Parts: sequence; C-alpha cells; structure tokens
Amino acid sequence: MIKHPTGQARYLRLRRAGRFTGTAAFRAAGILLVLATLSFGQGQFTEFPIPTSGGAPSGIARGPDGNLWFTEQSGNKIGRITPAGVITEFFVPTAGAGPSEIASGPDGNLWFTEYSGNKIGRITPAGIITEFPVPTAAAYPAGITSGPGGNLWFTEALANQIGRVTPAGIVTEFPVPTAPFPFGPTPNEIASGPDGNLWFTQLVGGIGRITPAGAVTAFPIPGDAVGQATEGIVSGPDGNLWFAESSKIGRMTTAGAVSEFAVSGSGVQGIANGPDGNAWFVEAYAGKIGKISPAGAITEFKLWTVVPTVPVSYYTSVPAIVTGPDGNLWFTESDADKIGQFAPPQVATPTLSEWGLALCGILLAAAAARLLLIRPRENAS
Repeated sequence: MIKHPTGQARYLRLRRAGRFTGTAAFRAAGILLVLATLSFGQGQFTEFPIPTSGGAPSGIARGPDGNLWFTEQSGNKIGRITPAGVITEFFVPTAGAGPSEIASGPDGNLWFTEYSGNKIGRITPAGIITEFPVPTAAAYPAGITSGPGGNLWFTEALANQIGRVTPAGIVTEFPVPTAPFPFGPTPNEIASGPDGNLWFTQLVGGIGRITPAGAVTAFPIPGDAVGQATEGIVSGPDGNLWFAESSKIGRMTTAGAVSEFAVSGSGVQGIANGPDGNAWFVEAYAGKIGKISPAGAITEFKLWTVVPTVPVSYYTSVPAIVTGPDGNLWFTESDADKIGQFAPPQVATPTLSEWGLALCGILLAAAAARLLLIRPRENAS
C-alpha cells in the first residue's frame, strides 16, 4: 500500500490529538456514567395535566386495554390515559355524580363508584357508560374492587355497608355490624384478600373483613380513634394486607395481627403493589411517593414542591396509585389536576465493593485505551 505523505501527517496529528482527547473523553464518560447511575437511582417523575380544569382526578386503575383509567370527581368524568400520556375524557351521564374510585372488572370493563350520585358505574374500553343505582339512599359508595365469584365489591361510606354488584348490575348489600357514621367506622377502601375474602379500611374502627357470603369481622388497629383513618388497602405479595394510615403504613395478617411502620411525611392514602415486589404509596400532603418492602423498609422519593394548603376531604378525593402496563407507578394529583407517572429506580445503590469494582474497571479501560493510542507512535519510531 502506498502511503500518502500529506494524509499520513494528518493521520498522525489526529492520533496525537486523540491521545489526549480520547483519554479525557474516556475519563469524562466514566464520571458521567457514575452521575447517570446516581441520578437514575432516584427514579423519574413526569406529570400529565388533564384537559378539564378543576376536574380533581381521584381513583385510578389499570385497564384491560393497556391504558390507565381514572375518575374526575369534580369534573364528573372518567378519564383514560395511554402510557404515552394521551388523555381522553368521557362524561358521566348523571350530573354531579362525583365519580370516586375505579377498578378493572372481570368482564373486561372498568367499574366505578358515584359518591354523590349513589350509583355504581360501568364503562367499556370504548367509553360507553352504564349506571346502576345503589338500593340504600344516600349510601355514598366509595371504594371498589374486583372480587371472588366474578363480582365487584364496594363500600358504602355513610350507610355503613358493603355492597356487591354482579356484571349484570344486580346489587346486594351487607351491613357492617357497628354504629354508623359519624360515630362508627365508615367503610372506606376495599381490596380482594389472599384468603378469598374482601378486606376494607374504615375512617374509624380499624380494618374489616367480609366473606363472599357477607359475614363481617372487625379487626382493631393500635391507637384506633377518631382521626386515625385507614385509607388505601392492597393484598401484598407476602400474603398479608397492607394499608395506609395518615402517617403510617400498616401490615395485617389474615389472622388480624397488625404491624405499623412510620413514614416521614403525612397524608398517606393510596397504596398499591409495585413492579418490584414492594408496596408503593402516596404521601399526599408531603409531596412524596414511597415504597415499603415486605420486611418494612421504607424508601421515599420527593416529587413535587407545591403541597396543598387545604387538606382534601376524606370523602371526596383520595389520591390513588397503581402499577401501569409500562412497569411505572401512576397516580392521581387531585389538587393539581394532573396524572403523575413515576419510573422506579432501575439501578440499586452501589455498595462500597461495587464502587471499587467499577473504579477498577474504569482504570483498566483507561490504561488499555492509553496503550492503544501510544502504540502507533512507538511503531513509527
């Protein structure tokens, strides 16, 4: 091969320049890699404003169509948001219905409670809504979940009852054997348990369990009193029930044994199973999202800086959280009129030994790059 003198000189100049810039770039890349790992280790938070101002998004659920569905309590709408953040809204036929919580049903539809309309609503993935009246007047249906037997189960906050609705819309009610609001428990949120029963929280009075036949058992929690409200509840991957309290996360076995874990913030409300085997929750008034391991270890992530100055009523807007089809956490921001998305950290916090191995790898790679850049000059001499 004939070497072109001009081309060879240009090549050598580039290689000499590359000897410095290549090493510097490699070191810089190593630093950026470390910084990116630390940044990514905090997760990523994204918000999507809903089209309706003052809509007050409340409940949220993963739909059968690969989207997220949510209620707008003040906007009187049901919303659908794709994993990409595209939002579509559907009006609830009953004016002032106050749609509250929402759940994916066994029939491929979404089911929701109408807190002020005193109805249970069903919406197809195409957006067609059908409503079914609750037999007891002014029952104020709140939480809802898919349960055993292919039915939906819901709470009646002010009627002090648990309701069951079939996919055909037939409603049956079961009384909670305690004094009704304002002196009694007030059923709140509800979830299907690992034991084939339904478990529900109460604004006062601990945790309740109802069998598919309608038999109710109450379980107190430590320090249970007015103001010690229990909010969201979920059946955890460890076979226990996990529930949210105002400043704690509670764990209850199916036998009724309770453990509590304090969080640093306040307004702990929605709770859901995460994609990582932990339970995730929202601290509504602290602007945080948190996760708790089956062993009770809590990690919190700061999301937004503007915290509501006026607490949201327990009866109207309980921020909810759910794991989406994309493996991220999705939740409602009632006061901000937004849907939030949180991508959990994918890189664990490195240990000292892991940092040492990473540093050794960077140094070895830098040494190898240095040898490769110097060798042409040695051959040239």
